[in-house]
Amino acid sequence: MARTIVFFHAHPDDEAIATGGTMARHSDAGDRVVAVFATRGELGEVDDGVLHDGEELWQRRVRETEAAAAILGTARVEWLGYRDSGMHGEETNHHADAFAAASVDEAAEKLARLLRDEHADALVVYDDHGGYGHPDHIQVHVVGVEAAQRAGVANVYEATMNRDAIKRQLEMAREAFPEFGEEMPEIKEEGPERFGSPDAIITTRIDVSEWIDRKRESLKAHASQIPESSFFLQMPPEAFRESFGTEWYIHRGVPSDTRETELFQ
Repeated sequence: MARTIVFFHAHPDDEAIATGGTMARHSDAGDRVVAVFATRGELGEVDDGVLHDGEELWQRRVRETEAAAAILGTARVEWLGYRDSGMHGEETNHHADAFAAASVDEAAEKLARLLRDEHADALVVYDDHGGYGHPDHIQVHVVGVEAAQRAGVANVYEATMNRDAIKRQLEMAREAFPEFGEEMPEIKEEGPERFGSPDAIITTRIDVSEWIDRKRESLKAHASQIPESSFFLQMPPEAFRESFGTEWYIHRGVPSDTRETELFQ
């Protein structure tokens, strides 16, 4: 029986990074995959010469999202129409149209209408700190949880990152390449910018290794933000598979010791 899964993301390329494998997997299984974006990623960074004369970044990112959606088998792409809020602590967080400053009631009702229209069986949002503290990601969590309640969507999954697994991978990388030790990112475990979630509270681990090439191609489609020189695309295929071949979720409302290997398990 085909089901409908709505993936709610903050900016273009978030879907490819966090949930691209799951989206491709469910599309191939015959489920209807819908992507909803809070913003068009207006404040992303872009290298000189990437945009055409007169082209706005958001226009490029919309086209990139459409290309990535085709790769992942996404049936519908929608935009809530808010503005990218920028990183935590920036003045742009308070812009009149910023998603982070939006009325939760208004935004949740916009999303709830779409969930009802799609007769959604599941909604994917982010964990309660947005994965790494980005204000738009946190707002996705708040708005998404409220919208699911309004629309009666029982299955809500919080996309996250396995902090413990990533720490282990970084430690292995430091041992193998000590000359790059100082360049390895810091994994914050406390505060508003804490990274990911501990393994103990992650309920759902989805093996997307069979779809890893599609995930990588969807990342490449977001070329304004993920150029060929990015660490994502510079990783050898096996290293990329090892790092991104599992996607991680917290299934809201189930015991924290639940261990699922797919959505709807």
